[in-house]
Amino acid sequence: MTDNKNITWHDYAITKKQRRNQNGHESFIIWFTGLSGSGKSTIANALAQTLFIRKINSYVLDGDNVRHGLNKDLGFSEKERAENIRRIGEVSKLFVDSGLVVLTAFISPFQEDRDQVRQIVEPKEFIEVYVKCSLDECEKRDPKKLYQKARAGKLKNFTGIDSPYEEPINPELVIETNSYSVEECVNNIINYLEKMKLI
Repeated sequence: MTDNKNITWHDYAITKKQRRNQNGHESFIIWFTGLSGSGKSTIANALAQTLFIRKINSYVLDGDNVRHGLNKDLGFSEKERAENIRRIGEVSKLFVDSGLVVLTAFISPFQEDRDQVRQIVEPKEFIEVYVKCSLDECEKRDPKKLYQKARAGKLKNFTGIDSPYEEPINPELVIETNSYSVEECVNNIINYLEKMKLI
């Protein structure tokens, strides 16, 4: 472990406010959480397209993609999942500081882990979006055949089957993908961002 006594924080020559002013919009995290198959990545990417058209700079951090690189050394134990989210939180904070909107699509099953990310950024910089979808519907979709593997005992510690998912206590938004189209869900988020004067 690094000796913190030998580490010094260096202030940046360009501030977050200056980057935001240049970009013409605020910077913040939209944290999509929900069961596998609920539609997190689909909604995040559709929202990114909408923001791109509106000339709002954003980037999607997807759970599977990040585990191909930054977090490829982590498994799926409770401890490793917490570390996965901690790292993503720190990376997301850097995106916010750079003046970008970061869209994260992670199951992130534990409230404590999500709250820790919220606490490392400023108020209004963390928007928790609960992508709500019933377990039955997620299993029907099962785009990666993960539920099928989990039910067969071939995949351990799978959220919703043999590992818990803690629904957000007080999310900024709840998006019910059981009941609404991708376009309707994206519009709901855009309306919220406009109401909060973030875009």
